[in-house]
Amino acid sequence: MASDQKEGESLFRFFVFFPPFNFPGFHPMTYTTESEARQWATFLHLSLLAGLLLPGAGFILPIILWQLKKDELPGIDAHGKVVVNWLISALIYGAVGGLLVFVLIGFPLLAILGLVSLIFPIIGAIKANEGVLWRYPLSLRIFS
Repeated sequence: MASDQKEGESLFRFFVFFPPFNFPGFHPMTYTTESEARQWATFLHLSLLAGLLLPGAGFILPIILWQLKKDELPGIDAHGKVVVNWLISALIYGAVGGLLVFVLIGFPLLAILGLVSLIFPIIGAIKANEGVLWRYPLSLRIFS
């Protein structure tokens, strides 16, 4: 009886770590690991910085990554919403700062916006790599 119990335990452990491919809702191509989801979430946050290399890429690339991966990987949808909320917020803050340039207060506001637009994606990427959803401070919650 003890050997039957050990065989049952080893069989159970096998199917926990290597699930069979015939149960409902499982498809080998959609099976992902948490580390892969963390990696894509990190890429999603860092894609905001693509605009430093190619103008406009920092707006387009995060949205494309979010839309491609949000159904495939768990947690990417939440990270995508955080990133897009920041994009929209930064555009609004930039427009307000641009208007305030005429009264000279816009210059420091735009400088601060540029600085936090560089720092926030890096912090978000580090937190995403740790498996934490970090909401950017000062970000308007348009998508929740």
